[in-house]
Amino acid sequence: MSLRGHTGILRWLDRKRFPEAAGPDDHWLREELNRAVGAYLESLGPSKLRAAEISGGAHAGRGWAEYTRLDHPEFDLCAPLDGRNTYDVVICEQVLEHVVDPFAAARNLRGLCQPGGHVVTSTPFLVRVHELPQYGMGDYWRFTPRGMRRLLEGAGLEVEEVGSWGNRDAVRGNLDRWSSRRPWHSLRNEPDLPLQVWAFARNPDAPGEAR
Repeated sequence: MSLRGHTGILRWLDRKRFPEAAGPDDHWLREELNRAVGAYLESLGPSKLRAAEISGGAHAGRGWAEYTRLDHPEFDLCAPLDGRNTYDVVICEQVLEHVVDPFAAARNLRGLCQPGGHVVTSTPFLVRVHELPQYGMGDYWRFTPRGMRRLLEGAGLEVEEVGSWGNRDAVRGNLDRWSSRRPWHSLRNEPDLPLQVWAFARNPDAPGEAR
């Protein structure tokens, strides 16, 4: 059999072993991320809090006291906030890799957050480049766990926790597609091979302090 034939068989086997996900909720690489973020948000008591989610709506149904979506391009996370409302919880998942200036974006996440409020971020790491031309967004950045912590602390946020998840099988399974989780897919974590990195942080500003 030719090399091309062997390559074709391997790709066919990969498609069987790593089937395409139906959507973000079905992504193997997001399963542990979703579990960690969900548990953290529920621990805050959503029914008493006003939340804003940046360019996404995954957490709209958590029973917030008030919920706002801030979607690109109408809302630019890197632009001056110009007196925008502030929130008890600001959620920014799978966005920071797509912004032109992540340092300005991190400062604005703090600026959108009430004193004592919470910021949740997540970004992919060991995944292929994925531009979003339909939203006018490129793919610019990757952050290790240490890099995510440094980014948020540089914006003046107090980082409560940084997490990550990935393993070599999941890296392979997401090389050519966003793979769906199947029973044979391991959720073991190899810290040196993260596909997802996330952080939970707090805005330490006291009421009345200048930002």
